[in-house]
Amino acid sequence: MEEDEENVSVSCLFCERFLNSVPETLRHCESEHGVNVPRLVKKHKLDDYGYIRMINYVRAQKCSGQSLCELDGALPWDSDEFLKPVRPDDTLLQIDVEEMEEMCGAESELDSEVRDEAEVFRRRAQEAEERAARAEEALRRATDDLHKLRSLAQGLVLSAGSRPPLCLGAVAELRDDEDEAYFSSYGHYSIHQEMLKDKVRTESYRDFIYRNPHVFKDKVVLDVGCGTGILSMFAARSGAKKVIAVDQSEIIYQTMDIIRSNRLENTITLIKGRVEDVELPVEKVDFIISEWMGYFLLFESMLDSVVFARDRYLKDEGTVYPDRCSISLAAVGDTETHRERVAFWEDVYGFRMDCMKKAVIPEAVVEVLNPETVISEPAVIQVLDCNSVSISELEFTADFTLKITTSTQCTAIVGYFDVFFDAGLENKVTFSTSPRHTKTHWKQTVFLLDSPLPVCAGQEVPGRISVRKNRKDPRALLVTLNLAEWRQTYSLQ
Repeated sequence: MEEDEENVSVSCLFCERFLNSVPETLRHCESEHGVNVPRLVKKHKLDDYGYIRMINYVRAQKCSGQSLCELDGALPWDSDEFLKPVRPDDTLLQIDVEEMEEMCGAESELDSEVRDEAEVFRRRAQEAEERAARAEEALRRATDDLHKLRSLAQGLVLSAGSRPPLCLGAVAELRDDEDEAYFSSYGHYSIHQEMLKDKVRTESYRDFIYRNPHVFKDKVVLDVGCGTGILSMFAARSGAKKVIAVDQSEIIYQTMDIIRSNRLENTITLIKGRVEDVELPVEKVDFIISEWMGYFLLFESMLDSVVFARDRYLKDEGTVYPDRCSISLAAVGDTETHRERVAFWEDVYGFRMDCMKKAVIPEAVVEVLNPETVISEPAVIQVLDCNSVSISELEFTADFTLKITTSTQCTAIVGYFDVFFDAGLENKVTFSTSPRHTKTHWKQTVFLLDSPLPVCAGQEVPGRISVRKNRKDPRALLVTLNLAEWRQTYSLQ
């Protein structure tokens, strides 16, 4: 009887697929499973019976193509039990070894030619892709150089304008490896949970956005340092046409899931990278929102990035929010804490360790201060307009006067900041990190004195403060305080 070749159905050795002929099946085994059956027959010098045993062994044991190819030495199918067909009417058992070689010979030669041509095309495609990648990198570098050149030209040519020329600053010039620790710290969920649980912080941003929907309606918003995307989602829900959220930390991968879970992926575009390094999909934005504040307001120097984004992407009539921030100082009288932290080193189990004071005092302490220990009226030392401030103005020196309200001993100076959402808003929002207000995750920054300073109610104590970036780590701060005849430099890092 003659078989109707058009109705032949051959089962693959390694998967459930059926093919239309033995040669097609053998080619499938090679292309999909990496097994060249004729080559295996030659390798193990199989006769017809050896070939039949191998086919039945593979079907019975359901072994993988890789394990079959790795076989060497004694063959596991050298038993007559594998002469019994595993699959009834198995077409692969109905050919002999020589017939199989003849069937595959011409087609193998053709396949070899096809593979050779495919390899040529693959190499050409790979070379083209590499050339395109090199061209893209060259274009990116040229674009960066163009932006820097344009900024330089603006600084040289323009004598006046609503905003200062684009300035990269120390933070923008950090290499990725130099800035890795900073962004890695924001890759952990715990810090984002702490910030989101800070109701003063999060609800202030929410209220500012939700109470002023007319500001965001159909506007393009840039969120610098988006974190989990909470501000971006507030803006999207408030009617923003498009929100571009930028963050360099690994948290952005979770943020992608968050945005999709809230079905806001058509409004919010996430970009991983530093805002100084990435290219936005738009030329200009209407508003920039960012929660950039650090301890003592300026720690971490993230305002540098906001200023960069403002000068490069914000429209002339656009606004940065928050638009205004202030830093204040007050005197602290807490002799008990001073004894615990400073005087402690004068007698440690009968040993003097006074030298430790030189290491302890210069480290600014971030903590929630007892408001009852504040012994002066606050003194504002700096006000920043986020829509006009330049990066150079983020390092400053200011004179101040502390009006004492309680006769006691001054043991420290406390620093905190206030944040304002004011510009062009019908419903203004503000919040404070003062020890007299609800605590925030920013707490307060305390600068300990080496020796308590006696003060009287009504006395005015003059002072001077200098705030600058640490040249070795521009995200850290160095704060120098002069109070009466006393002077000390503190680090915040």
